[in-house]
Amino acid sequence: MSEYAIETIGLSKSFDRFHAVYDLALSVPSGSFYGFLGPNGAGKSTTIKMLTGLLAPSRGKISILGSDFTSDSLATKAKIGVVPEDLCLFENLTAPEYLAFIGRMYGMQRSLLGKRMEELLGLMELDKKGKVLIMEYSHGMRKKLAIAAALIHDPEILFLDEPFEGIDPIASCLIRNILSSLRKRGSTIFLTSHILEIVGKLCSHVGIISKGKLVMQRRIDSLERSLEQEFVTAVGEQDRAKINLSWLEGDSHVPAN
Repeated sequence: MSEYAIETIGLSKSFDRFHAVYDLALSVPSGSFYGFLGPNGAGKSTTIKMLTGLLAPSRGKISILGSDFTSDSLATKAKIGVVPEDLCLFENLTAPEYLAFIGRMYGMQRSLLGKRMEELLGLMELDKKGKVLIMEYSHGMRKKLAIAAALIHDPEILFLDEPFEGIDPIASCLIRNILSSLRKRGSTIFLTSHILEIVGKLCSHVGIISKGKLVMQRRIDSLERSLEQEFVTAVGEQDRAKINLSWLEGDSHVPAN
């Protein structure tokens, strides 16, 4: 097994003259839980799209599970699972139909696929929705189905783009438990999230991107300050966190006349 499950050298993506990602050098250890953080528009989703083959880089090298992703992408894609931020589900299917389609795309045997479908649909509490089309699902139900689809073929690397956004606390707890179990069995997890508390509790490593550039990459347990303090300092946005509202500058509340 390679020391790094994900490694990039000089990874860059430009749109006309805009550099969405520039000279990115990621080193994600095998079996780690890597939190990839950054402000809105920093380049997180663009990076994940390049790492999963959804977007071609402008230049640079990507190594996934020890293989050159540009020359051996099809074999590598069979070993990864992806939950994109926009989910991209086939809404005219039911959940069982969708999972069956995904499993067959990965070449799974029917008996194994059926067993995992049953387990995943039950775990995600979607087993009672067999005849309901995905277009009628709530956001939380869609999110759980997307995670089930990403897990069904037992990936070696799981990419998650904002998996906790817009879901209730029970679904969030379920997802956290699933990710912790995956980590214990040796899978590598690459997570983007704006919820620093979750990243701090779940992740073993953190990388911070700002304006398309990697500004920090460390083990969580090596941080000298809180993750929030490290994040704000790393992206150079201390001033944006300050309050500048005239009516909040006084010492006490002044009742209106």
